[in-house]
Amino acid sequence: MSHVPPARLYSTPFLLLCISHALFAASFNIMIPELPSYLEGMGGGEHKGLIIALFTITAGLSRPFSGKLADTVGRMPVMYVGTFACVICGLLYPALHFVAGFLVLRFFHGFSTGFKPTGTSAYVADVVPPGRLGEAMGWLGICFSIGASASPPLGSWMVKYFGGNPDPMFYTSTVLAIASMAILMNLKETVHKKHIFRLELLKVTRDDVYDPLAIPAGIIMIFCYISYGVILTLVPDLSDEVGLTNRGTFFTIFTLSSISTRLFAGKISDRLGRVPVLKASAILIGISMLVFANTATPMMLYLASALFGLGIGIFSPAINAWTVDLGDPARKGRAIATMYIALEIAIGGGAFLGGWYFANDIHRMPAVFYFAAAMSFAGWIYLTVYGKRYAINSSNQQIPESTNQR
Repeated sequence: MSHVPPARLYSTPFLLLCISHALFAASFNIMIPELPSYLEGMGGGEHKGLIIALFTITAGLSRPFSGKLADTVGRMPVMYVGTFACVICGLLYPALHFVAGFLVLRFFHGFSTGFKPTGTSAYVADVVPPGRLGEAMGWLGICFSIGASASPPLGSWMVKYFGGNPDPMFYTSTVLAIASMAILMNLKETVHKKHIFRLELLKVTRDDVYDPLAIPAGIIMIFCYISYGVILTLVPDLSDEVGLTNRGTFFTIFTLSSISTRLFAGKISDRLGRVPVLKASAILIGISMLVFANTATPMMLYLASALFGLGIGIFSPAINAWTVDLGDPARKGRAIATMYIALEIAIGGGAFLGGWYFANDIHRMPAVFYFAAAMSFAGWIYLTVYGKRYAINSSNQQIPESTNQR
């Protein structure tokens, strides 16, 4: 059980965690724009859809374990495991320079996001005031976005600077992960009645896999985040098609746009409720997918990137806070793991289906974006039909009306 959160938001643990999260995001995102061409150079171009899909499969499979361990062993060990996975994988990419080895490594690299974000989100929920949870998730998302946006252009620049050699980029990924882990060492555990780790804790039951109360958040996550998997798989090729020399440019524009909305979107969700904010984000994400489908110039790609960033920036803090609102207060790790399982299903599904249908044929790309747009608009319909079942209580948390005060 975790302690009662303090009254102020900007505590030292929260600020340190934000910095660590930014470095963690930079660690595994630095290589994303270059991986499709890296795999194609090894003769595995037809497997581009697996770059993200394999990563998310492992992340999704590990969520029930990380959620249970975060609630029992503690938040800190879970964060250490996820960050250490980035350290090891960054060192192994240069050694496994063949298609099968690369794909196996992508599979194991997914443990990083299967553990670290689960522990981080649960830790944040422990150390911030409940009435400012949306704002806190907004700041956490901003820091993640800074790391995720600054590193891809750096990775692309490093590959070009070193004559097409990606090894320095991979080693930089490891250095960033080590820095993230070093900052974590300054944080104290927030789970006071924690268990000593034993193998029995790795046995998960149906009750450990997901929190039924958080299912609505998981559903809307799948509808809206399919687009993210599509983007991660197709935008590097789309960037080449429209003539961008640095494949990381999209990520910079997308993230700067996302940062511009995350904080105020989190505050608005604290005041007006999560569902109205999520509905607005679903519309923006859908519109951005339509623009991507019709992109033929760098300027159109910039516009689509900005719109997508606005949509995701509004969506992320609201969905994180909504998950905590809906879930069992005594098992925050399980509720957050439920949301992240849905996230991995969405990103992995979008990446796999997008890559499979695209099949390195640029003329097939628009149809994938239209599909992603349809999914986002379906998410808006879901929230419109079922969102009215949720009310806002005096603590600015949304709960099912049928359960009243849990």
